[in-house]
Amino acid sequence: MNALKQKFKDVVFAVLPVTIILLILNYTIAPIGRELVWRFIVGAVFIILGLGIFLFGADLAIQPIGQHMGSSITRKRSLPLLLIAGLILGFFINIAEPDLMVLAKQVQQVTSGAISQWALLVVVSIGIGVMVALGLLRIVFKISLSKLLTILYAIIFILVIFSPKLFLGIAFDSGAATTGSMTVPFILALGLGVASTEGGRQSEEDSFGLLGIASAGPMLAVLSMGIISGIKSLAGGIPPAPDGGRGILYPFLESIPRIAVEVFLALIPIIVMFFIFQAILIKLGRAPLVKIIKGLVYTFTGFVLFLTGVNAGFMEAGTAVGYAVASFGKNWIVIVTGFLLGFTVVLAEPAVYVLNEQIEEVTSGHIRKKNILYSLSIGVAIAVSLSMARILIPGMQLWHLLVPGYIIAITLSYFAPRLFVGIAFDSGGVASGPMAATFILAFAQGVAEATPGADVLMEGFGVIAMVALTPLIAIQVLGLLYKQKALKRS
Repeated sequence: MNALKQKFKDVVFAVLPVTIILLILNYTIAPIGRELVWRFIVGAVFIILGLGIFLFGADLAIQPIGQHMGSSITRKRSLPLLLIAGLILGFFINIAEPDLMVLAKQVQQVTSGAISQWALLVVVSIGIGVMVALGLLRIVFKISLSKLLTILYAIIFILVIFSPKLFLGIAFDSGAATTGSMTVPFILALGLGVASTEGGRQSEEDSFGLLGIASAGPMLAVLSMGIISGIKSLAGGIPPAPDGGRGILYPFLESIPRIAVEVFLALIPIIVMFFIFQAILIKLGRAPLVKIIKGLVYTFTGFVLFLTGVNAGFMEAGTAVGYAVASFGKNWIVIVTGFLLGFTVVLAEPAVYVLNEQIEEVTSGHIRKKNILYSLSIGVAIAVSLSMARILIPGMQLWHLLVPGYIIAITLSYFAPRLFVGIAFDSGGVASGPMAATFILAFAQGVAEATPGADVLMEGFGVIAMVALTPLIAIQVLGLLYKQKALKRS
């Protein structure tokens, strides 16, 4: 139980800064009402409980499942099996991603159902499945990560030209949100399982980068969806909040049964896949199998509590405070608030700690966790403040930031150490986790709703994409500093 206590401790320290910032804003420049504040606090408690239990379950079940599946597939030395397994596993694990569920729900609400939650989930998951298969092939055939990413993002930028602009923010946000609490440990473990089975000098470096490749899949899929759909314009807006007077706890009690069904349907495919693999390839003993089953129960319980907290209290409060801050009439306050939220939100991302642990383990402590963490915090703080500026400044569009940013990131990948390139593109995925997909996204939509001339659909999305972009640059710059330091020593 010590591990579970540690998870709760990590999550409390993660969620607390965001909670404190909202309370300070509520009692100073951005009052949102007593009932909504209390629902936010109850939602934060649900998120703490849910995320702590979920992450404990992920350690017991999701990571071992990913690693066992990855190594068992590779040992078969069958290329078709590797491709098919990567495609199917990537698809089903992504369907069960909490962050993506939150984003898909937001897209459905803001587009008034024109882009449905499940349509977006399926399209994005197909993209993830294809990229996971491609990423596993890269590990097996030792393909250069930099060259592969260059090709993928070149295709993405071509699609950006032809896809309707309203799909741009959704596409890049989907790429960022898809690598969250469920997907990160599974894909990291899957990549590590394949890389360790392959062995060789490059196995350390090859164990990173799979998340970065996977993140490109949703962008390609959603942009293609935009071209194929023929949708040229949509009326975007935040749906009206439910009438008050329902009490503080009623929205939570009302949400739990519906969310439990959704979570069960999302998890059941990956569970079925595991037991098929267990029967045919893995063949674990009774003790480790029982441990994984217990972990799956924890995962389900935590997942339900987390999504309940998000849907019943957290998101609505985030939107309301964003609207109130923007309505205050001081643009610099919005940008500074964005910077503070961005800096603290990385500390709130559990997946960041999962990645940092793997980095320290794989590099035998050569790359310190705190250096990665500080680089990410600064990068994401800049990302959120730039996103607020984009909403506030007329004519400033998302691609004005994303295109030069990715060009810089891809260029750096040819000069930074290979290990840092993989870590950087994985970091971009993990930085945009539950807190970014919930509170930061909701805050940005509130700011867009309150800003004259801004459109919630065009400007309200894209902030998660920015959160995923800046770590690519920050970590690779850190890698260049490490490289320079090593050269001086030699």
